[in-house]
Amino acid sequence: MTEFTGGFDLGAVLPGGPAPGALRGVVVLDITRVVAGPFCSMMLADLGATVIKIEHPKDPDYARAFPPLLTSSEGEAFSAFFAQYNRNKLGMTLDLSRPEGTDLLRTLAGRADVLVENFRGGTMDKLGVGYRELRKVNPRLVYTAISGYGQTGPYRRRPAYDNSAQATGGLWSMNGFPDRPPVRVGTIIGDLSATLYAVIGTLAALRHAEHTGEGQLVDISQQDSVLSLTENAVVSHTVEGKIPAPLGNEHPFVKPYELYPCKDGFVFFGGYTDKFWQLTCEMFGEPELAADPEIDTMAKRFTPEVYERRVRPLLHRWFADRAKLELEELAGDLVPLSAIKDIGEVVADPQIQARDMVVEVEYPDFGPLRMVGSPVKLDVTPARPRGLAPRVGEHTDQLLRAFADLPEERIRALRAAEVI
Repeated sequence: MTEFTGGFDLGAVLPGGPAPGALRGVVVLDITRVVAGPFCSMMLADLGATVIKIEHPKDPDYARAFPPLLTSSEGEAFSAFFAQYNRNKLGMTLDLSRPEGTDLLRTLAGRADVLVENFRGGTMDKLGVGYRELRKVNPRLVYTAISGYGQTGPYRRRPAYDNSAQATGGLWSMNGFPDRPPVRVGTIIGDLSATLYAVIGTLAALRHAEHTGEGQLVDISQQDSVLSLTENAVVSHTVEGKIPAPLGNEHPFVKPYELYPCKDGFVFFGGYTDKFWQLTCEMFGEPELAADPEIDTMAKRFTPEVYERRVRPLLHRWFADRAKLELEELAGDLVPLSAIKDIGEVVADPQIQARDMVVEVEYPDFGPLRMVGSPVKLDVTPARPRGLAPRVGEHTDQLLRAFADLPEERIRALRAAEVI
């Protein structure tokens, strides 16, 4: 892999020095905005890559204005939303609408391992710095493009957001309750699923480049990503002609496997196998029900009429007078029962704390920020999710000096010309 050299001290930016991560030595150019692209490069940064976030000097990532905001004693605001998805990165400005800007990007791409962008399909080609052009200066470059509809097909130039992917990937039509209009998934699943596939594709392409010296285009579509999350919907349609419809909190055929009310909220219970059902009956002091000939097998409990008449009322009776954490504690390691927790409860959850899934960083002038940690746990080269997000162009001069080998007078000229 290309080593990040030239005398630039990453330890001056990230407390504790360069991250000894699995991707140490990998240099990533991040030309992305909002979530899908920034989250992808952030995950690479957490794993040890050196990520250079490139923003337009006059039109930076507009997620910098997204709430919630940290506020300094002088009244300056900094987006915690932006900070969470851009931690561990170096900040640089570059106007890619200017020839001098695209020339500089070619220089940087010639020395990098990965470039991540999330423009609409064809945008980088119009600027003259798409994959086909950049591979000429660096055949080893892994070029990861995240977009609404991908780099091919009739929709490739359409603008898209997360909701566009939920709508055109089929997920929106399946979510909600059967007697109401469809409901979007309550988080930006189109962005986040594309992020995860982009990371997987990038790592696979890096592995190939390491062995062959050949880079490639990693083409990730939000629509594709959402469609892949629709479980058995596609085969249900292609094999049986079914169009999956909203089911509320129920599973298409597994029962019991849904949300149930309790004394102070709701729990998820999924004890549908014969083993789990027997343990559940014993747990609630009615072991004889496990042998009841009407509900003694999984196949019988799956039957909608039997489930509604016998099983659901049992669960409602068992759960009604108990609190959700009491039920969770009662089930323990025996059966799958989980309290449905709000984010405040999740942040305080001992399992989340034990897994370092909420980490704290100190922002100069703004104070501490607690944010989501890394779900990727490696025991030899652990992820490092505690770095800071850069201010706009914070490291531009250092990077041009150390990574692009530009002299001081050239850097001053580029700044005077507002290219950086």
